[in-house]
Amino acid sequence: MIQLFNKNLRLLLGISFGIFLFILFFQPFPIDRFDFNNRLLFIAGFGAIVFLFMFLVRVVLHWIIRNKLNSTNTSVINIYLDGIIILALSSVAFAFYLRYVGFVSLSFYIVFKVVLICLAPPVILRLYDLNKELIQQNESLISEKKIIQNKVEKCEDDNLNKSIEFISENKTEILTLLIAEIVFIRSADNYVEIVYKQGDDFKKSLIRNTLKNIELQLKEYSNFIRCHRICIVNRHYIEKLSKSYNNHWITIKGYKEQIPVSRQYLLKLKESL
Repeated sequence: MIQLFNKNLRLLLGISFGIFLFILFFQPFPIDRFDFNNRLLFIAGFGAIVFLFMFLVRVVLHWIIRNKLNSTNTSVINIYLDGIIILALSSVAFAFYLRYVGFVSLSFYIVFKVVLICLAPPVILRLYDLNKELIQQNESLISEKKIIQNKVEKCEDDNLNKSIEFISENKTEILTLLIAEIVFIRSADNYVEIVYKQGDDFKKSLIRNTLKNIELQLKEYSNFIRCHRICIVNRHYIEKLSKSYNNHWITIKGYKEQIPVSRQYLLKLKESL
């Protein structure tokens, strides 16, 4: 019970203090017969009533359910039942408090205002619970995302050690490279220029083929992304994406030449980085 109390204390005190301030400043009930000090004490009683019933329902009742029914799931109670109990008990207590302590004549309008004020705590509690559930779901999704990212990264690392053969259209030229070695590929008239890295050196090779055919060949490897109609780049070699006015380009690690980026592929490129 102590754990439940500590968990809910700040929330319950905040709601109770909010009820106190609302009644103090907006004065929905005729309590002019009290002097200032007694009025503050009287209004504080409304906050105490709300706190008491929220404590009984959110802490005591939940503790009883967890222990007597051996359940850690407080949804044994209907999700709206907490609010209904708090609303009903608070409304009745407010009405009696106004009538027998504040000597306020109860009318339909007064009772209506009592119910509206007492509706605020269960609504706030429900919103708090929903927000908490969303935070937990978000944390769970983030955790799942990290697991998936780790699997994707492992798969990519495995792919980097694979080799691929680039064959010319007339099948007279074959260039075999590791996926990890390929930096970028761009169209050069009737050829494609493959820039790859061996050791610390960048090398180039021309193969008679189309960029479209090469793109289809690289489709299964997620680290390759089209950045321009004439260029496909290995994102592992991308150092940064830069912009000047309406122009975008990629800087390759250790490579002086800038790689152009067209608007058509810009969004997809940003998502992959």
